[in-house]
Amino acid sequence: MSKKAYVFPGQGAQFVGMGKDLYDTVPQAKELFEKANDILGFRITDLIFDGTDEDLRQTKVTQPAIFLHSVILAKAMGDAFRPDMVAGHSLGEFSALVAADALSFEDGLKLVSARARAMQKACEATPSTMAAVLNLPDEKVEEICASIDEVVVPANYNCPGQIVISGSEKGIDIACEKLSAAGAKRALKLKVGGAFHSPLMKPAEEELAEAIKKTTFKQPVCPVYQNVNARPETDPETIKANLIAQLTSPVRWTQSVQNMIADGASEFIEIGPGTVLQGLVKKINADVIARSGTL
Repeated sequence: MSKKAYVFPGQGAQFVGMGKDLYDTVPQAKELFEKANDILGFRITDLIFDGTDEDLRQTKVTQPAIFLHSVILAKAMGDAFRPDMVAGHSLGEFSALVAADALSFEDGLKLVSARARAMQKACEATPSTMAAVLNLPDEKVEEICASIDEVVVPANYNCPGQIVISGSEKGIDIACEKLSAAGAKRALKLKVGGAFHSPLMKPAEEELAEAIKKTTFKQPVCPVYQNVNARPETDPETIKANLIAQLTSPVRWTQSVQNMIADGASEFIEIGPGTVLQGLVKKINADVIARSGTL
């Protein structure tokens, strides 16, 4: 029997106006957006619906905004949202956990907000960045990163031939030169605030660990394929430990999708802004269905 996998996007998928249709037409959605304004202590809805791209690009706004759009869409789908398995890309893992009932809406939003603030602080403490690398085997990218005398690590295994690396400004500059010389079609620095999913996020990981340990997690309604190990998890304590490790570990998206397909997923439904994950899923396996979730 074919299984449905629901996937949730991470930072970078945001756009001004996302979720406004839900707010205007679904009473439950409006209620949750307003609840989020109260929890966060500022009207994030004003920034999401009517702000500027610049407003939305601040990590402390971006992360809660994408989380809200994803989770509220999943909730608004009601009985139509029936996952056999879920996964989220980086920040999207929090959306996946709330959608799968492992975490309450309120606790999920508080953790995402704490994560965003902690990451912003870590970014400001050390000048660091990320770069996208195209058309080199994973092993070659890993080998070049390991050869550099600076912090440089693979951060996102997005699909075959597409890896994002993360590290110090100097390290990324050296890596881009070496990767281009090794035959990368592109080794391009990204416009991000810092080195996400690298050892430079250790202070943020420690800060987030405190908040996660104090939060109640339940067993999800279906397996959650986590970024850290790409494996299906249902045990609340394991989920918490993996969520903490996620900030300094790579996002194993390619491996997660491959494992979901091996476990029977034939349809991937992206819940949240944008279509980035659908594109990645199709590059990982062109035979599966990948589409956006709608009401």
